[in-house]
Amino acid sequence: MKAEENLLKVLIAEPSDILRSGLCVVLQRIPGYRLQPIELDGTEDLARQLALHRPDLLVVDPAFWSVADLEHARACPANPEMKIAALASAAYADSLLARYDEVIGIHDSAEQIKARLDRLYAAPEPAPADGTADDGEQLSSREKEILVLVVKGLTNKEIAQQLYLSTHTVITHRRNIARKLEIHSTSGLTVYALVNKLVELEDFK
Repeated sequence: MKAEENLLKVLIAEPSDILRSGLCVVLQRIPGYRLQPIELDGTEDLARQLALHRPDLLVVDPAFWSVADLEHARACPANPEMKIAALASAAYADSLLARYDEVIGIHDSAEQIKARLDRLYAAPEPAPADGTADDGEQLSSREKEILVLVVKGLTNKEIAQQLYLSTHTVITHRRNIARKLEIHSTSGLTVYALVNKLVELEDFK
């Protein structure tokens, strides 16, 4: 999907007026996407709203949802391609967040939310003509996200808080990054991130 050419309907089912309205404002400021936020102040009428609006993305707070609710929403025939994102207002167990297609934190910037939308909807980059993989593609999107925060100087705990992960999960990702790249120093990871345009020199000023 070329996101900049397609309208994405985003249904936000969130009882907090501040969180719901605030996310709507941020979504409308994200470059490269035509987003149509639709507000729903609860989940009681969700089935009808899903059938009525046929959203591309459903955003809900896991605090108000059970596993059964999630599976029921996924089974809705109105839009079988619909993605579901967790609106994380607190730290949740990895096992719970893993049931969602993406996680949006209440402290995320527009740039961070755009990165999450890119993972869900942006068309993948074409492979090089010679069939070789770009070095930057050795890492998953989540690993790249963590790598950027590492080279910016955040601790494992700070990264976990920002991405709504457990510290253990962050450490596991860091081990995988080091193993894949065969780079075991922060200075080496910084050079890698700069060469692969994951960060810019301005990020360190």
